[in-house]
Amino acid sequence: MAATQRRRQSLIVIETEADILRGVRSLRRRCPVMRKVHTATGDPPLRRREPGFEGLARIVVGQQLSVASANAIWSRCVDAIQPMSAPRIMAMTDDELRLCGLSGPKIRTLRAVAVAVIENGLDLETAADVPDTEMREALLAVSGIGPWTADIFQMFCLGRPDAFAPGDLALQVAAQHAFDLDCRPGAVELELLAEPWRPWRAVSARLLWAYYAVVKQGRAGIGV
Repeated sequence: MAATQRRRQSLIVIETEADILRGVRSLRRRCPVMRKVHTATGDPPLRRREPGFEGLARIVVGQQLSVASANAIWSRCVDAIQPMSAPRIMAMTDDELRLCGLSGPKIRTLRAVAVAVIENGLDLETAADVPDTEMREALLAVSGIGPWTADIFQMFCLGRPDAFAPGDLALQVAAQHAFDLDCRPGAVELELLAEPWRPWRAVSARLLWAYYAVVKQGRAGIGV
């Protein structure tokens, strides 16, 4: 039954607010923790991003930066790198890319992605048609792309309903409060906690990110 449900879910892509609400309703019915979280946060935002090379590049640029810093650097990248494509990245010098605010590691990662696209057959434009596990493995094979980047790309650029990022710190903190745990769960533990949320883990992640904001504001008791 579970395998059948997942095959059916694989046909769904999160593209609209209605898709998010469908996942929320399912999670509320099946999980008291998600019900508590949703009551505290309300409906989470869609948060879809550009697919393809541009979408992955934006995630790479934003790694380990504040939202404000990531947005500022990305804005400079968009102005300077036209079109935002693998060939264009390879054509630019490191000095030109640094002027956009990119660090050395981010430049190396973007170039590695570009090489994977141009020389190794990584097709980010049709990634939505590739099975979740296969796409994730292809991304992780690129130097500089770790689990978090691969998971976020699948969640927000491809709209995969069951994508999840257990290594995300904010998700871990939110889960700690949602489950009333003594310690913050690590990636492996959070992966286990999220298992009942299949096949809507991408929606559960959006709810937990919203709950993280509630926790930071000291309102985590709402809806308990």
